[in-house]
Amino acid sequence: MPKSKKIGLFFGSFNPVHIGHMIIANFMVEHSDLEKIWMVVSPHNPHKEKKSLAKDHDRLHLVDLAIGENTGIKASDIEFNLPKPSYTIDTLTYLKEKYPNHEFCLIMGGDNLGTFHKWKNYEKILENHKIFVYKRPGYELGGLKEHESVTILEAPLLTISASYIRKQIKKGNSIQYLVPDSVWKYLAGSRMYR
Repeated sequence: MPKSKKIGLFFGSFNPVHIGHMIIANFMVEHSDLEKIWMVVSPHNPHKEKKSLAKDHDRLHLVDLAIGENTGIKASDIEFNLPKPSYTIDTLTYLKEKYPNHEFCLIMGGDNLGTFHKWKNYEKILENHKIFVYKRPGYELGGLKEHESVTILEAPLLTISASYIRKQIKKGNSIQYLVPDSVWKYLAGSRMYR
């Protein structure tokens, strides 16, 4: 039977993945008791406007490129085949069935913790899963910051956004240093986001 692992789930559209995402993922591996971080690429939500979102597998490929040789982080397409829209509680339930001996924790920004009480079955998530929160300037953490399942961490944050990067690509400006080198090289030779 495979050894049980404590896994942090870092959800995002990663459209595209940038160095801010990678710094947070690596920080969580280094500064928490999480053994591995899964960067879960969120599929396109059929109820949302799609035009600015790159194809699911293209975004997954960029996350793979960004991770490179780091064995503490992996790209995950786990939500690609789940019913849409994918709610976190449903993904967690599915993962628990598929990997019964792993412990799954959530990684989220402080902006999400403030509105977490609006999530589907949020009480059940808090009851069964630990949540690692990185603070985001300008956002209140809300009443759940004292909850026993919540751990607040001071991760180094960058105010880079994926939408800023997409705009730069459209304008023909360089995004070198905003994204991992491998991602920069791949996008330079690709039609993505143009």
